[in-house]
Amino acid sequence: MNDSQDHGKLFIPAVADRVLLGGPRSRTAEARTLLHVAWDFFRGFRALHFVGPCVTVFGSARTKETDPHYQLARQMGAAIAQLGFTVMTGGGPGIMEAANRGAKDVGGRSVACNIELPHEQAANPYLDRFVTLRYFFVRKTMLAKYSYAFVVMPGGFGTLDEMFEALTLIQTGKLKDFPVILMGADYWRDQVAMIQKMAEAGTISTKDLQLFHVTDSVDEAVNFLLEKAIKPFGLKPSIRKPKSWLGERGLETLALR
Repeated sequence: MNDSQDHGKLFIPAVADRVLLGGPRSRTAEARTLLHVAWDFFRGFRALHFVGPCVTVFGSARTKETDPHYQLARQMGAAIAQLGFTVMTGGGPGIMEAANRGAKDVGGRSVACNIELPHEQAANPYLDRFVTLRYFFVRKTMLAKYSYAFVVMPGGFGTLDEMFEALTLIQTGKLKDFPVILMGADYWRDQVAMIQKMAEAGTISTKDLQLFHVTDSVDEAVNFLLEKAIKPFGLKPSIRKPKSWLGERGLETLALR
């Protein structure tokens, strides 16, 4: 890619990742990209600083409202909010919408990190606050930074990418004692079998099989969050002062004390 092509594309958000990953360019162009990345991080930090402890829900954007997995994600979003967490998603339709919608069903807080795509992904209508980012890796960092657990619902390549990145961060100690819940036992059965095969082959440790918990039960997932995402981090209920984006009332949320 020559500089004349590159300079124009740098200002098209939908291809920001393509430009970044497109090989070496001029020093000026690389410096400009670095500033764009820094700006993406700044916007994410600024938008999400006061959202409180979150649980991030991953899953397919293609799941329809009539799908049982949509309903399960909606129930899980409500349960997460009732624990006092803010529900965070990637902001799109499908499973993401369902989890955010569940939080709103019970008056909980609902936020998202959306992503700019060539075919624009509109933010779902069940959000108190969201930020739309250019870079996938910045988005994934934001989804992890403010979260105390991940709930992984059935999804495609993006969901698998998010799940395995989380497991890699935990395995390597970048995230410590971080709970990952896979919801939808039948959907994940073959994937879990593959992970077990990795352990048998010695490519991962047998103790790595304990890095995630598989269930179909919202109640079981809630108990797992209580044990692994609330008690270990010293989270306590806290009545937060209302902010304009939360509406007129305070919310009993979780906060570090």
